[in-house]
Amino acid sequence: MTLHRINPAELSPPSGFSHAVTATGSRLVFLAGQTALDQDGKVVGADLPDQFETALANLLTALHAAGGAPADLARVTVYATDVADYRTHAAELGRIWLRLAGRDYPAMAVIGAARLWDEQALVELDGVAVLP
Repeated sequence: MTLHRINPAELSPPSGFSHAVTATGSRLVFLAGQTALDQDGKVVGADLPDQFETALANLLTALHAAGGAPADLARVTVYATDVADYRTHAAELGRIWLRLAGRDYPAMAVIGAARLWDEQALVELDGVAVLP
């Protein structure tokens, strides 16, 4: 099996991780946790919906760079620093998901986290995709 690491120029430069990894043979794509980092490595977005949109867009950018599409996502985990706030904004977050990723929903979990790697981050998403 051969692994290929993909780090698209559109994302913040990785440090100690790859944004996407493909494995030949089974074409699984393991997507690193994405927060609302811009290309300069700064967290953007004043609230959870803004940060969720950027984090999801970053996850999908890594997936596209690996040759996948939102429909290829098999699993996404959401880490939220405030699960109650996530639940409050669930309908809005759902509309953001629909607009960016469509209706092919992966298996998902939302996990509460005391804090994320980037201290200003309110949400982080990671995932696994299976490419055709």
